[in-house]
Amino acid sequence: MAGGNQTTFFGFLLWGLSEHPEQQHILFLLFLWMYVVTVAGNLLVVLAIGTDTHLHTPMYFFLAILSCADILFTSTTVPKALVNIQSQSRSISYAGCLAQLYFFLTFGDMDIFLLATMAYDRYMAICHPLHYMMIMNRQRCTLLVTVCWTLTSLVAMTHTFLIFRLSFCSKKIIPDFFCDLGPLMKVSCSDTRVNKLVLLFLGGAVILIPFMLILVSYIHIFLAILRVPSAQGRYKAFSTCGSHLVVVALFFGTVIRAYLCPSSSSSNSVQEDTAAAVMYTVVTPLLNPFIYSLRNKDMKGALGRLLRGKVSFSWGK
Repeated sequence: MAGGNQTTFFGFLLWGLSEHPEQQHILFLLFLWMYVVTVAGNLLVVLAIGTDTHLHTPMYFFLAILSCADILFTSTTVPKALVNIQSQSRSISYAGCLAQLYFFLTFGDMDIFLLATMAYDRYMAICHPLHYMMIMNRQRCTLLVTVCWTLTSLVAMTHTFLIFRLSFCSKKIIPDFFCDLGPLMKVSCSDTRVNKLVLLFLGGAVILIPFMLILVSYIHIFLAILRVPSAQGRYKAFSTCGSHLVVVALFFGTVIRAYLCPSSSSSNSVQEDTAAAVMYTVVTPLLNPFIYSLRNKDMKGALGRLLRGKVSFSWGK
């Protein structure tokens, strides 16, 4: 029987966040709180940037897009996990699983590409300040976001199509709380060598190439900062990069652990993989608004004006 027909009938079971029934109520409240704070925090960042003309710059434009991507990224996995906890069900349909996989990969890779784009933006601002506004104009920023979106969609479609070709002979438990590439390949009864090779090379490229671009950008940035004569000037230049570096470290650290480090099928390994997945799917999007806002006077001012109702909904040129 074809893999698509079988899996449409059988569907899947998700391992979930914990095997212990007594922990389910606490996990539901915790993840509901984190999801609400994530959506509210990132939405406030988007509104603050959109309604404050002082923040209509490339850096904050990319930050607003990143916040939108984080909302969608978290919404791909957490609501289904909450429904399953509340209904005491672990099931997910075959079509729902593939749809979740596609959007998870799209918005997750979008985060990766946007973090690399933001590093490039900081490189242009610090290393080429005289040409910055001419190079990073609205058309260039829009083009960069469009390229990021196109690449992530193509990568997600490639992986989803390869999973669609696999057969799943019976209802099995996916060792995660959402549908991801590695766990789905583990429960397939087909030959997954092609999937694993594509995940290794294409997935590795999607993670490592942006990561290397970020490293190269910051090497040039640090060298440029060291040439700034005054300590105050060096601090001001570095302060615009600090928040971005913290987010990069959090996100890439957990993503590299989840996708590029091999794991076994033992119970402890499943728990470790789930913890790593929670970090980059839930915790990092939750922390991003706080990281970018707490030490940024412009963002704090914009958020204050937004909450007091002193806003204007006109985007600057």
